[in-house]
Amino acid sequence: MALELRVSHWFNTPAPPTLAALRGRVVVLHAFQMLCPGCVAHGLPQAQRVHRCFPAEQLVVLGLHTVFEHHAVMGSAEALQAFIHEYRLDFPIGIDQQPDGARGVPLTMQALQLRGTPSLVVLDRQGGVRLHHFGAIDDLHLGALLGGLVAEPAGAVPEDARPSQGCEDGGCMPPSASPAL
Repeated sequence: MALELRVSHWFNTPAPPTLAALRGRVVVLHAFQMLCPGCVAHGLPQAQRVHRCFPAEQLVVLGLHTVFEHHAVMGSAEALQAFIHEYRLDFPIGIDQQPDGARGVPLTMQALQLRGTPSLVVLDRQGGVRLHHFGAIDDLHLGALLGGLVAEPAGAVPEDARPSQGCEDGGCMPPSASPAL
């Protein structure tokens, strides 16, 4: 996978992480917004649990604050820093870069074709997408997937490694991705 994260600012990390540098580890990318109820109630606590349950040399959790609405409230690094502090999030979190400083769908969100927040993208040790999920996902389902990926021998890619599409339960979608009524 040639994708790299387009991030304007990182928190909780001494140096900006890159997907290329994380090869060899399972990567859990959690895309969220501060004012997304599904993110605050489910996605971020789940990301924090995953971060604490797996050894860092085997699995890394990255948060991606991807603001596609309410830019005035959520768009500043200072607001996100306060949010990270209040919720005691200690995994690396980046701010998804806006297109040419404009408001709209952020660049990494576009590149990953995320439908909204919360979204979860899981990459295997080789950087292949093994899960592409929108909305809440059950802890047991995610834990089973991650445990299997961490246990896989290096270079193993099963035949059913297709990305899955998630449900819309508890998710916030950008206006262009909203289903027709």
